[in-house]
Amino acid sequence: PFPSMVTAAAAWLLLWAAACAQREQDFYDFKAVNIRGKLVSLEKYRGSVSLVVNVASECGFTDQHYRALQQLQRDLGPHHFNVLAFPCNQFGQQEPDSNKEIESFARRTYSVSFPMFSKIAVTGTGAHPAFKYLAQTSGKEPTWNFWKYLVAPDGKVVGAWDPTVSVEEVRPQITALVRKLILRKREDL
Repeated sequence: PFPSMVTAAAAWLLLWAAACAQREQDFYDFKAVNIRGKLVSLEKYRGSVSLVVNVASECGFTDQHYRALQQLQRDLGPHHFNVLAFPCNQFGQQEPDSNKEIESFARRTYSVSFPMFSKIAVTGTGAHPAFKYLAQTSGKEPTWNFWKYLVAPDGKVVGAWDPTVSVEEVRPQITALVRKLILRKREDL
């Protein structure tokens, strides 16, 4: 009887350890297809701050947002921060073009240097799993173009704003998160 008790205890211990190892899902656990058609693990952005945005080329918010997002990328990226842009045609059909045309427009018009992904759905049953996660964890589902989700280095959503909130208004929160990350990295050296 004694060896079976040891075996049972060992089995219980292994199960307990496995259960503890299962961490909660976060934004960086997802994969997405980039604007050029390559599958990308969002894991590559873990450890940096991300501003995830559903973009559109023909929206009233396009010019103001693209300019401000690129300025943010220029000022803070790409080692500690990235804008992650996901084109979407769900709101007012304002992103009708192909991925190639969207990328060309963004790069030519705004000199965009931040990562761009293939056109996706961000809401409803066909929504991309990463956006489902953003909506569920923030409690805010996109209702128009240029929703902004601030994702911490650990993949947790720490803020969400609709397009009427400018990038400039969100900038202090982003900068504070990046500053905290840089200080933590310095301490680890």
